[in-house]
Amino acid sequence: MDDISLNSPHKGLGSDSLSDMPEERGAAAVSPGTLPPGLTEEEAEELRLELTKVEEEIHTLRQVLSAKEHHASELKRKLGLSPLTEFKQNITKSWQDVQTSNAYVAMSEKLGQWNEKVTGCDIYLSASATLDDISSSEVYKKTQETLSQAGQKTSAALSTVGTAISRKLGDMRNSPTFKSFEDKVGNIKYKVVGGKANGESAHSPNESNPMQDNAPF
Repeated sequence: MDDISLNSPHKGLGSDSLSDMPEERGAAAVSPGTLPPGLTEEEAEELRLELTKVEEEIHTLRQVLSAKEHHASELKRKLGLSPLTEFKQNITKSWQDVQTSNAYVAMSEKLGQWNEKVTGCDIYLSASATLDDISSSEVYKKTQETLSQAGQKTSAALSTVGTAISRKLGDMRNSPTFKSFEDKVGNIKYKVVGGKANGESAHSPNESNPMQDNAPF
């Protein structure tokens, strides 16, 4: 394999850790006794060597990727890009990718075609024409006018009833019967309240009470 680290300063990192790993890994774990039918020992050995090489390359690529991710995090921190900002940017980019994707474009075109078919079909046109005919028909107009007049008459009737009740109450208050009743109530109130007040004022505070003079104690 060529220079897989792309001239990274971390190229070759982990080579010591590879030697420290257990020997029983990948190709080394395949024992000669477990060879598939039709596979010779020489072919198996070549496959083991190739598998070992591929695993080492994978390990090196993982280390290079980890170093690149760490470097990218440092650059984002210096640029002031927070995780929330990055998340918003990713969402926006993902939505833009969805809108420009072939599936989204095809679906939008399909929905447009369906809309044209629905709005252009005979049933839709007939229903629209029927609604237009109903709204412009004389029966509909008369019904609308009748309902409007009924609402106006109801409002006028309620207003008339309220005015009549107010006038009736005013007439009752001005009637001789109500005034006579009001005078009687006033006289009774005067006799009860005014008489009591006059009775209390008729006696002087210094006046002795005969009952008190005759008290046995």
